[in-house]
Amino acid sequence: MNIIFLTLSGITDINHRGIYSDLMRKFVDEGHQVTIVSQVERRNKQKTQLIKQKKITILNVKTLNILQTNFIEKGIGTLLLEQQYKHAIKKNLKELNYDLIICSTPPITLTSVIESLKKKTGAVTYLLLKDIFPQNAVDLGLIRKGGLLHRFFRKKEKKLYSVSDKIGCMSPANVDYLLSHNPEISPEKVEINPNSIELSDKYLTEKEKIEVRREFYIPQGRTVFVYGGNLGKPQGIDFLTDVIKANEKNDNTYFLVVGSGTEFTRLNNWFNINRPENAKLIADLPKAKYDKLVQSCDVGLIFLDKRFTIPNFPSRLLSYLEYKMPVLIASDENSDMGKIAEENGFGLFSVHGDIVKFNKQLEKITGNQNMINEMGEYGYQYLLNNYTVDHSYKIIMKHFITDNPDL
Repeated sequence: MNIIFLTLSGITDINHRGIYSDLMRKFVDEGHQVTIVSQVERRNKQKTQLIKQKKITILNVKTLNILQTNFIEKGIGTLLLEQQYKHAIKKNLKELNYDLIICSTPPITLTSVIESLKKKTGAVTYLLLKDIFPQNAVDLGLIRKGGLLHRFFRKKEKKLYSVSDKIGCMSPANVDYLLSHNPEISPEKVEINPNSIELSDKYLTEKEKIEVRREFYIPQGRTVFVYGGNLGKPQGIDFLTDVIKANEKNDNTYFLVVGSGTEFTRLNNWFNINRPENAKLIADLPKAKYDKLVQSCDVGLIFLDKRFTIPNFPSRLLSYLEYKMPVLIASDENSDMGKIAEENGFGLFSVHGDIVKFNKQLEKITGNQNMINEMGEYGYQYLLNNYTVDHSYKIIMKHFITDNPDL
């Protein structure tokens, strides 16, 4: 089967780890021909380029900065994506036909690209719904509900849903939200298809974990809580600093924050002013180095702003589960991530901003190696049973299994 994948994720090498490159690699391993169309932001100072490998074609389209940039450039860049992608595809992918179009959100502005490809090839469209925009921007006060921008993007959102033959959501709460707020969508076209990864074969020994901690000057003998990934407004970073400050006299805990994003500078200023002895901030690392650092920690942290009315489900959870780490989740009450973690024994949940409950849970797990090991094992098994690319691949392909040997 010939597959084209449209994404914002900057994929330049199919062998790099990530939820999208892992899934596309799975399709390639199963014998499919895959074309990836992704962006290369202007900050990278590269032109649109076509990369051809065995059974894989990658078209990197030059765009404005869209990820981890100011709201104005992000908005303009998002609006320009359709024409930039359509032009690049028309120029570079003239001879290819497709059986399946896979698209991920963000963005919601590639609808005309999908429609054009469907009209030309007759392909089926599968939408991987990873965020719900523009409502997430409304929740954070970035755009006004009912305003011009909101109405414009809401129309785009509904159009994207209508042209998608199947929609894969990250969790049950995502399915419920999508259907309740878009009653025109047939429930038959919506299903659960969560974030997923291909498991690594590179795990650190206990000796190597000690060496990594020593390399980054992380104290030995403490329970290390790590927050890794995007540092932006959706994460409600102020609560993270509240947690660090509230535990500054706790000699048994240490907080490691690793990542980048629009809030990194503000967070870095906070660290420079307060100089916490129980925490360290590290800028974004290469994926391989990041994975080693996460493995050397004990407990994963996930924060989501309490103002969200949409049920987010961050992919950073997967790294924690893969490395057998329990998770402390502080999120809004609409996300079902905390519920799933507690029901399956691999995490503890509190509402974002509830410092009293969060600290009680932190105290419960700090220094309790038996609890950490047990919850970590539960999480790893849950990952194996639900969050691998094998599962995502089968969920998608069950809709396209026919008697045709070419599919």
